[in-house]
Amino acid sequence: MLTLIKGGRVMDPGNIDGIFDILVDNDRIIEITPFERSESNAHELLNKNNAIRIIDACGKIVVPGLIDMHVHLREPGQEYKETIETGTLAAASGGFTGVCAMPNTIPANDNRQVTEYILNRARDVGKVNVYPVAAISIGLNGNKLCEYGDLKEAGAVAVSDDGHPVSNSRLMRRAMEYAKEFGLPVISHCEVIELSAGGSMNEGIIATRMGLAGIPNVAESIMVARDIALCELTGAHLHIAHVSTSQSLSVIRDAKKRGLPVTAETAPHYFTLTEDAVCGYNTNAKMNPPLRSAVDRDAIREGLADGTIDVIATDHAPHSILEKDVEFDMASNGIIGLETSLSLGLKLVEEKIISLSVLIKKMSSNPALILNLNSGIKKGNIADITIIDTNISYKVDSDSFCSLGRNTPFNDWEMRGRACLTMVGGKIVFENMADS
Repeated sequence: MLTLIKGGRVMDPGNIDGIFDILVDNDRIIEITPFERSESNAHELLNKNNAIRIIDACGKIVVPGLIDMHVHLREPGQEYKETIETGTLAAASGGFTGVCAMPNTIPANDNRQVTEYILNRARDVGKVNVYPVAAISIGLNGNKLCEYGDLKEAGAVAVSDDGHPVSNSRLMRRAMEYAKEFGLPVISHCEVIELSAGGSMNEGIIATRMGLAGIPNVAESIMVARDIALCELTGAHLHIAHVSTSQSLSVIRDAKKRGLPVTAETAPHYFTLTEDAVCGYNTNAKMNPPLRSAVDRDAIREGLADGTIDVIATDHAPHSILEKDVEFDMASNGIIGLETSLSLGLKLVEEKIISLSVLIKKMSSNPALILNLNSGIKKGNIADITIIDTNISYKVDSDSFCSLGRNTPFNDWEMRGRACLTMVGGKIVFENMADS
């Protein structure tokens, strides 16, 4: 069946920005036509072929499918928290056409069998593209490197021990050298365990008042500096995950000025919330790295605006009530984010911190570039497309989420703007145009 996406503002940063029609045949974009010529084209198509669906995108934004570089799908091993099916359904409803599945599953994704299992499950039950991220070290234990060539051949797009820092500097050097040979980015979870151990929130006055052990900013920034030094030594592509501190940004900014192959991501909670969200011992605001001070939040926003931070990723980390409805010290780290990320990003646009084009770049074009994926609204490309309604207002209701997780600090927030249609390979996997 032919699908005509009609009259939307098509925005693919660096490629196209204007009012166009997009014609999709099966899984491919076959035509992009200026809107002023579209009426006759639409009638001509209808006359030639009754098997055509017209999607009215007037007043909407049509962008390359969003890609989330940092998602915990929990399968295999913790399917009671999330599955590939529910996680990708949540991704589709959030406007994402692709997600990177982080390797801290049970068992860890440290061999081709697990990588192939994830891809096979994604083909069977997944709603969006799944890009497996393999482990840096066997069992994520930081002692012995995995077989990167085998993992890439199986379908891995990057390597990371996310959730666990690689404390051994020699091993991290070897990992970067090895990954460079196969063109795999190294995604680093930057944390000095000796400084963060025992901490459960940001170190500061609020932690002291609440009687909680804190995690200082330097627990992140010291490791960021080390990994950038190793990046300079090896020439490997280093991607810094979930940046949360102003000190980390300073080091990353300097590395970029010196032309090092360093990219970085942050998550919506770091540019939206501060440590104040933890008050009342709210475990839905507990994460690692923790929510930081207002100074850090503002620095993250500045880093997004000036290009120091390349990517907005969710770090979607679903947990059940068993892990969250407990004492704060005992609660698991992490929040869900797939179904609120775009709206929170659009809030940055509304507040004029970044432009809409920059937001799309950080949620679509840049992730694709870092992961070496072919993406974009171009004739001949796979039709991975997201349609966004920037005008719709709604209240977040976590009980209505597609994810199995309910652990969000944004429940009951008033939001403006969200995805109203997600298309993966020409197939509509999420649609809510009626409310737009």
